[in-house]
Amino acid sequence: MKPTRIAILAAVLVGVAVVVWALVRFWYTSLPPLPWTMVPSLLLLALGELYTAFFTRARIQHRPGTKRIEPLVAARLAALGKASSHAAAVLVGGFAGIAVFLASSLDKPTPRRDFFVSGGTALAGIALIGAALFLEYACRVPKGPEDEDDQRHASRL
Repeated sequence: MKPTRIAILAAVLVGVAVVVWALVRFWYTSLPPLPWTMVPSLLLLALGELYTAFFTRARIQHRPGTKRIEPLVAARLAALGKASSHAAAVLVGGFAGIAVFLASSLDKPTPRRDFFVSGGTALAGIALIGAALFLEYACRVPKGPEDEDDQRHASRL
């Protein structure tokens, strides 16, 4: 598995935002009000992934008072971080597209409420992307002395 690239996440985010913006232009009036519960849900997911990342990193670096982590567990956590960052990029793009559409209708109460809900959800999704990327980073194996020797030998070739 390769590390997540920020450019891919940005492309997904922008692409989904454009598609959702175009769709919402035609169907906003038939949509139900946006649920505010996505904001705390995404923030709790981000908090959980941050917590997991800090303890996973401590276990991988063999800090005193921690047990070693099984390699398969670290691989699963890295996959969770990668999946979470991609899913959050889709959510952020969708809610950002809605917020951009609603920015011109802030004088009406329902669009104003939906604007703040969609903007808050997009910000919470960005927090989840950051936590997921940190979890993925925390699952990397630290470089040992033999890795540094291999890099020096490779640079001489």
